[in-house]
Amino acid sequence: MSHSLPPIAALLLVMALPHAAAGAAAAAAEQRAESLPKIDAATSLLVVSPHPDDESLCCAGVIQRVLHAGGRASVVWVTSGDGSELDLLVVEKSLFVKPEKLRDLAAKRMQEARTAAALLGLPAERQFFLGYPDRGLLKLLTDNYATPYHSKYTAAASVPYDTALFPGHPYTGASLERDFEAVLERVRPSLVLAPSPQDTHPDHRASGILTIRAMSRRDALSRVRYWIIHGGEGWPSPRGLYPALPLTPPPRSRGLTPSAFALDAAEQRRKLEAVRAYRTQMEVMSSFLLAFVRTTELYSVIPVRDGAPTNE
Repeated sequence: MSHSLPPIAALLLVMALPHAAAGAAAAAAEQRAESLPKIDAATSLLVVSPHPDDESLCCAGVIQRVLHAGGRASVVWVTSGDGSELDLLVVEKSLFVKPEKLRDLAAKRMQEARTAAALLGLPAERQFFLGYPDRGLLKLLTDNYATPYHSKYTAAASVPYDTALFPGHPYTGASLERDFEAVLERVRPSLVLAPSPQDTHPDHRASGILTIRAMSRRDALSRVRYWIIHGGEGWPSPRGLYPALPLTPPPRSRGLTPSAFALDAAEQRRKLEAVRAYRTQMEVMSSFLLAFVRTTELYSVIPVRDGAPTNE
């Protein structure tokens, strides 16, 4: 429990998802059956990526389509992936949590993200790293909204990366929201692709809630579409590289009715290159990552199914 969380923030955390679902559903009623709006030279896309690699898994096809149409595309990475004990074991060859090793891992993952983004055509000035704590985002939006969170992985209580957008900003929910708002101001997106709060990963759920709050304040929820990476045990199936298959809806998308966005052959090839650029992650979960290189990507208009509990 937190004594520091402002009452309005606590209320938003509990109430944001059902209200967002209702608002998005109302907006969807006025749109076509397809999940994504028309992509053209006026499109300004923002992909909200909880960790380096999520942007390529979820959205590489749409990123390329926007750029090919003459629009603008940007990615904001909320964390730098510095909380993976599996990576620590396999990549850093360490059995124990060592903050310096995990910061080194984060530096590698950020460089991989830059490489992957460049392969997709994203210029460096549209790549934003916030540097908030991996596996700590939900805490920032609840217990640590005003009081700094201390990462057990990096031993940091503020953004420790010089290449982040705002180095030194405290690990609080209030600071995270301000930094995210600053990205929205820079990008002024007409389309936002964000994680669904029905994703099983807590950082993904928190990133979805963060997006919902910020876009709700701007009265712009109708611009958001939602995707899932951690969609339930065994999904995507089959695991591994099966580029001729479509991506099937995950169990966690029940009630969201995601629509398929079809990739052409060139977009699919470039997506595969971007995914393979994450060498650290390919070492530990290649069959999972490659399973997202399919003929389609999936997006839904609503963030959560009607009546879904916010802590599911």
